[in-house]
Amino acid sequence: MAGATPALVIFDCDGVLVDSEPLSLATLTAGLNRIGVPIDLETVRNRFAGTSMVSIMGHIERDYGIPAPEGFVDAVKAETLATFDRELKAMPGVAAAIRGLDLPVCVASSSDPVRLRHSLTLTHLLDLFSGHVFSSTQVARGKPFPDLFLFAAEQMGEAPASCLVIEDSVPGVTAAVAAGIRVVGFTGGGHWTHDRAGTDLLRAGAETVFSDYLNLSKVITD
Repeated sequence: MAGATPALVIFDCDGVLVDSEPLSLATLTAGLNRIGVPIDLETVRNRFAGTSMVSIMGHIERDYGIPAPEGFVDAVKAETLATFDRELKAMPGVAAAIRGLDLPVCVASSSDPVRLRHSLTLTHLLDLFSGHVFSSTQVARGKPFPDLFLFAAEQMGEAPASCLVIEDSVPGVTAAVAAGIRVVGFTGGGHWTHDRAGTDLLRAGAETVFSDYLNLSKVITD
């Protein structure tokens, strides 16, 4: 399939469609610090960007011995949505780029359905996907496991080998590779502000990386 036009393009949401990662990772870091986890924003970004809250809190309990207090996850989610209401933006040019694809598209994200709908509605992107928005809560295992991308492809009626994933995180790229789906990396989000961005995603298995949605059609068809 390398170089062929895909039958379906599967977009991650956070850090790909919306520039949410700087906001959500900062909120998560502050919350973890409040419950006594000695972790900084860069470590949170490196370890947890692109993963679900269930997975994140499992790692925190195993690695730091601090379980999530009652109501902690819900509180962080609420704080994150409130921050989104004030500051969340769509990635520049993403809406026009998707409209110009003339290909089936869907979303497959580690975020829960409430956050997904909230983010895509705020940024006026939801209608672009005609209800084809899938969450890690719908599968047994989230990224970096392949379950979510395999589920999305199945729901859309396409074989994994005929799809293409757009991802911004190492867990997401790893999940796509494990699913047998071609993947390209997007590095235009605010959390990718350093020189390692493309290197990390390429090392994880992305075919190429891009940072500007003006290049989306070319990236997909090359």
